[in-house]
Formats: sequence, structure tokens, C-alpha cells
Amino acid sequence: MRRTKIVATLGPATTSPESIDKLVQAGVDVVRLNFSHGSPEEHKERARLVLESAEKHKRSVAILADLQGPKIRIDRFKEGKIYLNEGDRFILDADLGVNEGDQHQVGLTYKNLPKDVHIDDELWLDDGRLILKVDSIEANKIYTTAVNSWELSDNKGINRRGGGLSAEALTEKDKKDIKLAAEMDVDFLAVSFPRNADDLNYARKLMAEAGGNAAIVAKVERAESVIQPVLDDLIRASDVIMVARGDLGVEIGDANLPQMQKMLIKRSRELDKAVITATQMMESMIDNPIPTRAEVFDVANAVMDGTDAVMLSGETATGKHPHKVVKAMADICEETENSKQVMRSTHRIGDEFLREDEAIAMGAMYIANHMRVKAVAALTESGATAHWMSRISSGIPIYALTTHKKTCRRVSIYRGVYPVLLKQCITDGQLANRICIEHMLEVKIVKNRDHIIITQGDLMGINGGTNTLKIIRVGDHNIN
Repeated sequence: MRRTKIVATLGPATTSPESIDKLVQAGVDVVRLNFSHGSPEEHKERARLVLESAEKHKRSVAILADLQGPKIRIDRFKEGKIYLNEGDRFILDADLGVNEGDQHQVGLTYKNLPKDVHIDDELWLDDGRLILKVDSIEANKIYTTAVNSWELSDNKGINRRGGGLSAEALTEKDKKDIKLAAEMDVDFLAVSFPRNADDLNYARKLMAEAGGNAAIVAKVERAESVIQPVLDDLIRASDVIMVARGDLGVEIGDANLPQMQKMLIKRSRELDKAVITATQMMESMIDNPIPTRAEVFDVANAVMDGTDAVMLSGETATGKHPHKVVKAMADICEETENSKQVMRSTHRIGDEFLREDEAIAMGAMYIANHMRVKAVAALTESGATAHWMSRISSGIPIYALTTHKKTCRRVSIYRGVYPVLLKQCITDGQLANRICIEHMLEVKIVKNRDHIIITQGDLMGINGGTNTLKIIRVGDHNIN
């Protein structure tokens, strides 16, 4: 059973009912709707197809809406593209028309860029494939020199090496898209380029005002957002962290990414947040039917670092083999999870627990890791107990049993947690125990005489009410 979850981006290659059905069958846990592309109608239809397919295959698949954010881009060229040679002079002109770019200049979508940059700054375009060094700034024109040779086409993104651009995280488009996401009742909302905790709190406020309750995903993409104490505040203000390695790599330098990824995963888990590792994980499979060995190592390293989920972007949005990529990634995760290294944890071993349900969750996992327990079952309303349990690294499956479809989808992103939808609300503790055991026997996770742990609340059906932990040996009379 795979414990690490898979997030797959939908796009032109995964629009048809058949392609989405194959993704669900291949094992995708969360689908990402990229609001940088596509219409509201397209997003709604893809989400509908995902939920229908998940229902058909008796699986819980969550929906993640990813806001475009203040992506700073050049405008378009008259001929669609140009080629710059090393040493060529080039102007970024905030006053130039949208379609007026040529061999010497191009317009900007972000009109304040000339105010944000300084002489000798490096501007990285097209994910760092072209580097322009700033020579001077005059009014709304930035005069630059090409550091390397590269083809430059319409609408390519711009990053400033070292970060520091002042663009607000939520654009007017994002604010409209939050209303769309709330209308669609998505499970997760990803905020692009957040500068600090305030940006995430604002997004959460707008989501609540629109009638939604999506968990907030902070995409760590800016150099200034990984500096303490900003980083810890940002993690605490989110529900999930996404290590967005594309733009982050451009801003802090690719050589710094590996240690940054490890630190972000470690710190997020320490603060009880889920983590997604994203960007170019298996990019060669956009065209090829198998991954490179370097990509296999990349996915495996993220799993060993403790990531909750690994994400596919172009591989499933525009690639030739969407469901094969999911299957290949799933195989890598499963094999890596067999390592003893990923089953050990000293998480919060010296901490004080402030809530009863939190203490029960932590206690359950420590007992499970020190006994020959085959599985843990958490009867949960919100999924919080299962979430806390998932912060403890182990090879023990955690079942989150709930009557809420929304909770089933929410816990789908937590490492090692498997959602089980109950058909009716259960208020009797002994009946709940029997249902838990019957499910585990049915899926052949346990057998007679195996030990399991079940957590629940005396007052079932209340958020945060978990206060009971029971160790049960399957087949004993005390479950009846």
C-alpha cells in the first residue's frame, strides 16, 4: 500500500472522461486545476469528471485549485519570438504595447518592475533559461544585456535573482478565482507567491466570505519567504506547504534547492503541516514512456525526506502518457517506502500536547510503533486526528473513518492515511469498533489475532472530541 500521495495536474491531455478515469485508476489522490489556464467551465467539468470517476471506483480524490498569482511576464512579440545572443542589448519597457515586442524591446505585464529593480540585478526569464543583467533604468524602461544566448517567446515569466519584487500575492483575477473555487467546493486552494502569513490569511478570509472552506496551500516560491521568522509564520498560517521548486530555484539558485527542500519538508512536519514536493519531478515523461534514473532518485529522495505528496505538472497536463506517469511515480514511492529510514520518527517526542485529541493521536502512534500493531483506525469528523497521526513516520496504515465525503477528500493528501467513508453516523462505540475491524478484515490489512488501535470520542459526531484510545486484538470477545 502506497503511503506517499500523488497530485496530478489536469490539462489538455487529461480532459476526456477516459483520460481522467485512467488517472483515478492509476492511483492519483489529488488533482490540481491550474487557474493560470482554462475557463471556469473547463475547470468545473474536469472537477465533475474526477468526482464521478472517484465515486465509480470507490476512491476519495481531492480537488486542488491553484491560483495564478502575480506571475510577472513579458508581453508578446510581433513575430511571436526572437533570439538573443550573449552580449545583446535588450529593453524591458513597461510603456510598450502588448503586441509590440521586437528584437530590441518588449513590454511588461507588471508595470512596477522598473521601480523594483536596480543596476546589476539579474533578471531570469523563462525559468532561468535566459538571464538579463540590468545596466540602467530610465523612467519605465529597463536597459539590460543578455548574459547568455536563448530564444525568447511570448509571455515568458520574469524572476529577480534573490527575490524582492513587490507584487502582491493576490491579483484581481485571483480574487475572482477564489469565488469560483468556493462555488466549486474545492478541497484545497493554493496561493502562488505568498510573501508572508498575511497573504495566506487574506486568501482564507476571501474563501470564507465566498462560502468555501478549502484548506490553504502556501506555494513557497519567493526568496524572501524562506527567511526566518517569515517562513515559520507562513507555515503556521497555512494548512499545506508546496515546495514549488521552479520559481524558488530561480530566486535562490538551483544549487541551493536540495538543502532548501529538505529543510522545508522537515520544518513543515515539525509544525504539523502537510507538504507537497513539486516541479519537474518526472518531466522527461512528457514525451517518454519511462522516467530517467535521475527522476527516480528525485522522487525517492522526496519520499525519504518525509514529503506527504509528490506532484506532477506538465507530465499529466500536456504529456503523452498521463496515467503511465502516475503508475511509474506510484511504483517508485512504494519501493522507497520499504526503507527502514522512512519508518522512523522522533517527532515531538519532547513536546507538551495542549489538546486531548492531539494527545490521543500522538499516543496512538507511539504505542503502534512500539507494539506489533498492524493498523490504526481513527473515527474522525474533521480529519484532525488522522492528520496528527500522519506526522509520525511509520509503516503502519492509518484509516480515517468518517461520514463526511469532504473529510475523506481532505485526508487524501496526508501521508499514510487512507479514508473510509461510513454510510451512517455511528454513536455507539462498540459498533464503531466492529465496523473498523470488519473493514480491515475485508481489505485484508489484518487477520485474526492481530493487534490494532482504534481512537474515537465519547461524544461521537463532534469536532475535536477524540478522547479514547483502545488496543484490540482481532477476534477477541471484547469488541462485541
